[in-house]
Amino acid sequence: MKKTKRLQTLCGELLPCVLFADVGCDHGYMAQYMLENSLCERAYISDISFASLQKACTLLSDYILSGKIQSFCCPGLEQIPRDAEQVLIAGMGGEEIIGILRDGFFPPRLVLQPMKNTDKVRRYLLDSGYAIQRDYTFLDGKFYDVLCAVQGNETRRYDELSLLFGYDNIYSPKEDFLKYLKEEEQKCRSRLAAAREEIPAVSKRLELLTEALHEAERNIR
Repeated sequence: MKKTKRLQTLCGELLPCVLFADVGCDHGYMAQYMLENSLCERAYISDISFASLQKACTLLSDYILSGKIQSFCCPGLEQIPRDAEQVLIAGMGGEEIIGILRDGFFPPRLVLQPMKNTDKVRRYLLDSGYAIQRDYTFLDGKFYDVLCAVQGNETRRYDELSLLFGYDNIYSPKEDFLKYLKEEEQKCRSRLAAAREEIPAVSKRLELLTEALHEAERNIR
């Protein structure tokens, strides 16, 4: 498996299960990881791109021949059997992930890595009866968000800052998230300094970033 920090981070969030599904599987590395490490008995892989799915099928051909993997060329969860216990959806926009879940089904456990609009995904999960157990940002060339959620009542109280930036980021901050906030603050300040007129949206974002940074630094353990 290609060992980027991003893939290693996602692998670290996957738990043992019987049936695992990777939606938008691309090369098929995650299903390979789950089966090679005996973390699942069988896996489903899907991708809307036939070319991407074929790459995954080539990598996973032995597992497919043995019946341990089934592949589906389809959008989202459209053809994924509903007995999948743990579903990974990574590398897509937040609104696209929401659409996949809305048009598909709600698996017992989700591992999500939205590329943008993560706050919308948080709100959607909480409104849909999920408890978000892990919710943080990491750096691997660019900043990525990870959400791990299970069906059930939320035990952590999400306020507006944690909805916007992530619960673990605010209340158990790591260096990657602090770096993200400082870089985003600087972008806002530079944009405001270069502007010839007030930009309310940028000023509001700067205010929120500064508030998040102060709260996160206060919670550093």
